[in-house]
Amino acid sequence: MKKILFYRWKAYNYLDIRRAFERAGFEVREIKQKLENYDVAPEFQQFLSDELKKENYEFVFTVNYFAVIAEVCHDRSIPYVSWTCDNPLISMYHESVFFDTNFIFSFDRVNCEEFRSLGVKNIWYLPLAANSDRLSNALWGHEGGWNQGIFGNEVAFCGSLYERNTYDRIEKKLPDYLRGYFDGIMGVQADLYGSNILETMLTPDILSVLPKYFHLKKSEGSFSDLSLVFSTTVLGFKTAQIQRMKALLLLAEAGLSVSIYSNSDTSELIGVKYKGGLDYWTELPKCYRETKINLNFTIPNIKSGIPLRVFDIMGSGGFCLTNFQAEMPEYFKDGYDLVMFYSYTDMVEKAKYYLSHDTLRETIAQRSAQKIKEFHTVEKRTAVILDTLRKTVIK
Repeated sequence: MKKILFYRWKAYNYLDIRRAFERAGFEVREIKQKLENYDVAPEFQQFLSDELKKENYEFVFTVNYFAVIAEVCHDRSIPYVSWTCDNPLISMYHESVFFDTNFIFSFDRVNCEEFRSLGVKNIWYLPLAANSDRLSNALWGHEGGWNQGIFGNEVAFCGSLYERNTYDRIEKKLPDYLRGYFDGIMGVQADLYGSNILETMLTPDILSVLPKYFHLKKSEGSFSDLSLVFSTTVLGFKTAQIQRMKALLLLAEAGLSVSIYSNSDTSELIGVKYKGGLDYWTELPKCYRETKINLNFTIPNIKSGIPLRVFDIMGSGGFCLTNFQAEMPEYFKDGYDLVMFYSYTDMVEKAKYYLSHDTLRETIAQRSAQKIKEFHTVEKRTAVILDTLRKTVIK
């Protein structure tokens, strides 16, 4: 049996992808070791190189891209396959991304086109997906229904508030004019869905003084820059916090019953019911199924792609109310498979409307599960990966 080596980390969709490859006839072996640095890790690279000497692997696979793994695979002439679920990945802005042994699949088309324009040949666009079989098994024997069971909610969000962000750690160090400027552009970005202005607003003048307050750490092989890193890892995460908290508070202020499942600090969400965290494998599908309206907020760093949460909600047979993303209309019909909102006001109005139209809401939820099962399973995506590889390296 052909073997694949997986590097395992805390990616939610890791096990679904592993099972898909196993169903395709591969034996999957895995290694686990915490990486403190994705660009430079000599001990880990030696460990990986030694492992690759032991067996004849068809390829190495990771969820997201790791430069340290790309370098080892290139040195040993072994294909390195990665499928991204986050954007942007700072580790991709590394000279190793040009290796011909890489096979990079990005869930974000804008990100994919960016790297193609840089000259990266082995990169393909591949949306995320759901494991319909696993979600069905998690719901097996589960009556579901709306506002039934322990997870019954009117409106709920499952996810992080990004309250532990770098911006909050450096904010007090910033001079008033910089703090005011950043607060202003994040406020504007928080009101925008489907577009990102943060990096373009970091002018040369701003970037020239920023190193006094924010130190950019990068490896010798990295070609990331201050504008990219600060706009995403600092401003992007803070903006996501602002967006999510504002949206949840507005829904609660509108008189809706709003719940949040998260490991974040929710103490400032007055009027929102905090219900703790959920197990991704056993509890989350049931929560999505039982909740009348499941919310998705896409972090601004994701330029055009559809986040995993949307596929999980729909695959569980839940009703999804999501911010607009550029790629969504390519795969889902608004008001038929899911419902998109374009502003905070639009979000509140649509939440109220679909709460008062049970039959329509439930019909959309049922359609969404069928759409995922027919067109957007992990098995179908891994088949694309394998087909791409077969055309080149797997004989």
